[in-house]
Amino acid sequence: MSPDLWMLLAFAGLLIAGVPVAFSLGLAGATGILAGLSPAMLATLGTNTYNSIAKYPLIAIPLFILTGLIFERSGVALRLVRFAQAMIGPRHGGLALVAVLVCMIMGGMSGSGPADAAAVAMVMLPSMTRAGYPKPFSATLIAASASTAILIPPSVALILYSIVVPGVDLRALFAAGLFPGVLAGLALLVPALLVSRRYGWEGRGREGGAAEAGVERLRVGETFKQAIPALFAPVLILGGLRSGLFTPTEAAVVAVAYGVVVGLFVTRELGVKDLWALFGEAAVISGVVMLIIALAGIFAWAGTMLGTFRHLAEWIISLSDSGVVLLVLIMLAVLAAGMLLDAISIYLIMMPILIPVMQHFEWNPVWFGILLAMNIAIGQFTPPVAVNLMVTTEVARIRLEQTVGWALLFVVAMAAALGLVAVFPEIALWLPRTLGYNVG
Repeated sequence: MSPDLWMLLAFAGLLIAGVPVAFSLGLAGATGILAGLSPAMLATLGTNTYNSIAKYPLIAIPLFILTGLIFERSGVALRLVRFAQAMIGPRHGGLALVAVLVCMIMGGMSGSGPADAAAVAMVMLPSMTRAGYPKPFSATLIAASASTAILIPPSVALILYSIVVPGVDLRALFAAGLFPGVLAGLALLVPALLVSRRYGWEGRGREGGAAEAGVERLRVGETFKQAIPALFAPVLILGGLRSGLFTPTEAAVVAVAYGVVVGLFVTRELGVKDLWALFGEAAVISGVVMLIIALAGIFAWAGTMLGTFRHLAEWIISLSDSGVVLLVLIMLAVLAAGMLLDAISIYLIMMPILIPVMQHFEWNPVWFGILLAMNIAIGQFTPPVAVNLMVTTEVARIRLEQTVGWALLFVVAMAAALGLVAVFPEIALWLPRTLGYNVG
């Protein structure tokens, strides 16, 4: 049996056995080294793990994770919800619209789907339940809407993609993700509103509409003032990047500092002790992410030295002469992976194989990165794993199986948005081109 096959079988077997992804990658890489190179080459393990994380742009990942936690705990989501409710008013599907909009705005602060889902679900689920929305529907809608955080900048997944794929400008990726992220949100909103009207949730047969549904009548001006700090956060991050005032990594530092100021002095829902606890939580989450990246370095080095990735890429290219056919097959494979693995693991495992395919068919790397991100976003709310859905069902205290039907509805909706971006690449590329960024 070839060393390539030994490494891939070891990785698949470890995953099936329930070994965490990080250790599966590292052990499979070591197996490949032993099978195809030399036991003496195991001395490179330390160097490979260090080189994998000794990259300056990676500093942004723990900082944006911390930013998301700070905004989640500082009452920002509640203020955004109240402002959106005041803007939209009582109507069929009003709270569904609020949930989608708030998830998209929160995604512009945290860059993390699960963090976004947790923050919005805590605030929105009680109101939606009082308004007549079934908990499985509400939990699924919030989980699906929170998945847009992987597209709307700053996105932790896009940061990693810019590191894995050489020559890709992170600022171009951030800009390219904005319109597809909005498109994905709108695609989710259409079935949500249609279903709300179909079943008469929120308002039908109620005097005064929202009053009995548990939604307060709020004044737009007052709630807008309360929401200004939250609304300004994406403007600060993206405006600073566009103006050249700071780099993406420095933007993460600015975002953390701004979040601390908002939590301590504006909303006053954070204390020094809370910050210390958040630093610890962010360190744990970041540690898990960095461990995956570090041990994936062993897998990547072994796969490169053995020629495993080249062989797999050549096999994929040989499947069809049509770039369209292969793109569809790759999207289906990434969707399946997204149902089982997190975005970071998918990028680290699949990109060494997909980069030669992307170069062979001359696909634009920025556009291709956005397509992958949209596909992974769908996987975040598609059972059986569905990390976002796990968060919202835990908050709603319902079983994951109860959401499957609604999840499939929203999968179809976001797949339609993915198809539009695939057919019309300028949806993703127009903004970075207009801003003068290098899109390859």
